[in-house]
Amino acid sequence: MIETERLILRPFKEADTEDVFEYLKEPLVHCFACMKLNTLDDAKAEVLNRVKETEYYFAIVLKENGKVIGEIDAYPESGEPHQDENAVLDNFSPCWMLNKDYHGKGYAYEAAYAFFDYLFGEKGARRIYAYTEDYNVPSQKLCEKLGMRREGLFKEFVSFVNDADGNPIYENTYQYAILKKEWKLK
Repeated sequence: MIETERLILRPFKEADTEDVFEYLKEPLVHCFACMKLNTLDDAKAEVLNRVKETEYYFAIVLKENGKVIGEIDAYPESGEPHQDENAVLDNFSPCWMLNKDYHGKGYAYEAAYAFFDYLFGEKGARRIYAYTEDYNVPSQKLCEKLGMRREGLFKEFVSFVNDADGNPIYENTYQYAILKKEWKLK
């Protein structure tokens, strides 16, 4: 469990089902389209999967009332895709999502800052990087506020959704990153 001034980052509980359904019934950005939930039963099944993830996948919870307003996760990986099974897993690519009703209140920054501190301080992160679509300006601003540098733009990098004719819509994607030695300077 990670605590901030206004938030608790903790593993999911079955009781979080309704809150999770609230923000996953209509994901705001295409990269979360595959996570879309259609029913409360779907949300319950998804939450039961998340309950098992206790080290790298957290619910973002308001301290004042216990409401789950989003989630944040990242898993260790090697920096080189062709490494063998003995590779050092010190890179993390976090994913954050917040219920749209809680945007613009600083919760995403508060949660991400605490999570980055956890990854660098307790989980051996050397490098944290994030992808964000070129139209997702709030996520870009969050990366920059966290001290991440923009490393590049991948043109037509990935597709998460199709157009009306069933053709993939390829999105331009920025990559941001920060190293542990840079985080210490913050």
